[in-house]
Amino acid sequence: MDTIQIEITNACPYRCANCTRLVGHYKKPFMMTPQFFEKAVDSLIDFPKMIGVMGGEPLLHPQFETLCAILRERVERKRCGLWTTLPAGKEQLAAVIAETFGNIFVNDHTRDELLHTPLLVSGDECFEDKHKMWYHIDKCWVQNNWSASITPKGGFFCEVAAAFDMVFDGPGGWPIEPGWWRKTPKDFVEQMERYCTDCGAPYPLTPRRDSEVVDDASPRWLQRLEAAGSPKLKQGNVAPYQGGLDMRNHRINSFRRDFGYLQEVASKYNLQLVRNRFGFLEPQLGLPALTSTPCGEKATEPRA
Repeated sequence: MDTIQIEITNACPYRCANCTRLVGHYKKPFMMTPQFFEKAVDSLIDFPKMIGVMGGEPLLHPQFETLCAILRERVERKRCGLWTTLPAGKEQLAAVIAETFGNIFVNDHTRDELLHTPLLVSGDECFEDKHKMWYHIDKCWVQNNWSASITPKGGFFCEVAAAFDMVFDGPGGWPIEPGWWRKTPKDFVEQMERYCTDCGAPYPLTPRRDSEVVDDASPRWLQRLEAAGSPKLKQGNVAPYQGGLDMRNHRINSFRRDFGYLQEVASKYNLQLVRNRFGFLEPQLGLPALTSTPCGEKATEPRA
């Protein structure tokens, strides 16, 4: 993996359909303490690639500036990444963002064409043939393209597994200690057996428009959500998944390569986005984006 995320909160101003952080299903969001954040950062000092800060929406953390100061003391800016929607009301954090992070991933969720695949669909309910189920799990696009993760409950091989554990009161992840991230797939088996078999991400399922707010859930998950007292279920924003396996190419979220769109979102914070040497976007405060290039262009150098 080229990134490990430190999830400092799962609070979010949005209630997107099929959210990978299961926003709307927990009764109270968590806020990582500065002490635990410091421990998480220290555990990744020797990790040679990117350290991400994300949520939820990380800018909603009441001690965001304190956490950024901890990160700056320990990690060089070019190795730090921020995943954010740049929510309204937090514009005063622009200078801190530009000072701390050499990479920003503007994950705005206001475009109507944004699609999210159902997560609350159990593989056990999709496949009678468990060999096929594990074939898909082994090739899961989330695991192949996304990140390992640290939450207040420990370390996880997958961000979505971390969200399941947090929201549904799982046993927690690996202890956060120096070198924990050196684990290999043979070490993932326990977490995979606990979470992957009940996650819909590995399978070709019908996605839903993010703006629809509703989550799709298989029968087993509907029962679990009811037992857990899910606020989103009580609000009527969970629907039985009826799409089956769906082999169509939905071209999910290709608009995220639209540099003009990303710059428009960033400009609300007086941030300019420029292409850095790793091929990602770097936030700079109030500077002309003369060196920026369209997001669709490939990086000319490796990520780290």
